[in-house]
Amino acid sequence: MSKAFVYTELQISLPFEQAPWRELNPELFKQPGLKNKTWLSGATNLSVGGFYEFDSIDNAKKFVTGYFPAEARKFGVAQTTRVFAMDVVEEASRQLNSVHFGGIASRTPGAFVYTEVQVSVPFDQAPWRTMNPILRAQPGLLHKTWLSGADNQSVGGFYAFDTLENARCFVTDYFPTETAGLNAAYTTRLFDAAATEAASREMGSQFYL
Repeated sequence: MSKAFVYTELQISLPFEQAPWRELNPELFKQPGLKNKTWLSGATNLSVGGFYEFDSIDNAKKFVTGYFPAEARKFGVAQTTRVFAMDVVEEASRQLNSVHFGGIASRTPGAFVYTEVQVSVPFDQAPWRTMNPILRAQPGLLHKTWLSGADNQSVGGFYAFDTLENARCFVTDYFPTETAGLNAAYTTRLFDAAATEAASREMGSQFYL
């Protein structure tokens, strides 16, 4: 059974230092199958979310259908969750120094980026072999983990950049050209990595090992 990644985001605007991560981290460690979490704080809108690694898709789905909606309900806000199959993206992700597949975290990231393209493509048919050399040339890119929707086979990624400036250029200048070539709608999100470093370290985030 495939391991899984989970992406979450709360529709909230909250400076991260005011978020109750110190109270939530011990509860997160109790969730079945959770291996690590990288906390996320919106670079402009101060949304709060996370990127997680689970030992199975089943446990990831239990998290997004049980625990996480209950937490969102406490805040009284809408929420986004996504589940991604981990095993199918290993080869592509290793080529981009993914820390979730043994990549070396030699520099502390300044920003994280989440992307998802509105397509349904088995990952072995996605054009990652063509795109990886182009992605490696993007200014400031430290790591990318490819994403493949667990049920809908959407294609996306979770990236770490050296600075917010380089990450912002990626989502505003480069990424739209990539999706135009696919003739597909897409989602991008930009997060301030510095704001969440302490919380993420406590959750065993692979970016800080």
